[in-house]
Amino acid sequence: MFKSGFVTIIGRPNVGKSTLMNNIMGEKLSIVSSRPQTTRNNIQTIHTTKEHQIVFVDTPGMHKPRHKLGEYMVKVAKDSINEVDVVLFLTTPEEEVNAGDMHILQQLKECNVPVFLLVNKIDENPENRIAKTLTNYADVFEFKEIVPLSAMNGKNVDKIIELIEAHLPEGPMYYPEDMITDQQERFIVTETIREKALRLLSQEVPHGIAVEIIHMKKDEKGRYNIEANLLCEKDSHKGIIIGKNGAMMKKISTYARQDLEKFLNSPVTLKLWVKVKKDWRDSQFMLKELGYK
Repeated sequence: MFKSGFVTIIGRPNVGKSTLMNNIMGEKLSIVSSRPQTTRNNIQTIHTTKEHQIVFVDTPGMHKPRHKLGEYMVKVAKDSINEVDVVLFLTTPEEEVNAGDMHILQQLKECNVPVFLLVNKIDENPENRIAKTLTNYADVFEFKEIVPLSAMNGKNVDKIIELIEAHLPEGPMYYPEDMITDQQERFIVTETIREKALRLLSQEVPHGIAVEIIHMKKDEKGRYNIEANLLCEKDSHKGIIIGKNGAMMKKISTYARQDLEKFLNSPVTLKLWVKVKKDWRDSQFMLKELGYK
């Protein structure tokens, strides 16, 4: 009997949703950063075996929105809850139930699908803290399954896959068996460049960075030629992103190109520019232009 279905990973920003997705797939498909609110769109990844096909929907973390982009991200996360077969609620070890988690769990009480509690980062926390988290969270919500894990090193990730399959209905193969994501190449390219910018700039530039692809084409020799704008919200940020004598831009470009060559399995020429688009996160036009529809 072949099983198939849709699964959403939901939780506060920066609890490891994208890291878990990447570990399950064995591919770097979802942007990973130490900065919260990094994932801005649902990313569908497809895990297919002879027994099942699980379509994972990685959602933006739920948080209190402060601008139109934030509102969009929260709406995407909420909508995903009602369109899946299993919900994976991901959190980290806490002394008591986190207020942000309680907000999410209140909303999950309205859904009629199995909800798993996944407690991530167990490799970074003492056993008594992990045990306390499992008990406290089980007291406030009726979870179908409870799994402590480490998304970073893969501990108990296989167990999660087994439990998901057990709760999926019998169904068809929705996607070709060799397909691992429904995202277009251009989207993965923008996310890869944005990840490198977020990592290298650290706390120096606020979260208002976006990537706009202005040219992407594969030439007759098989090389991808990519040109993109790094968008920031303030003039003062432009110099920081460029860096002294262009050093920061060169780093971002080099690290992004290395990852892109692995993903595209082809040589890549990458050219980046920095543009200031003030308050782009509150511009409906800019959000649509950048794919946040």
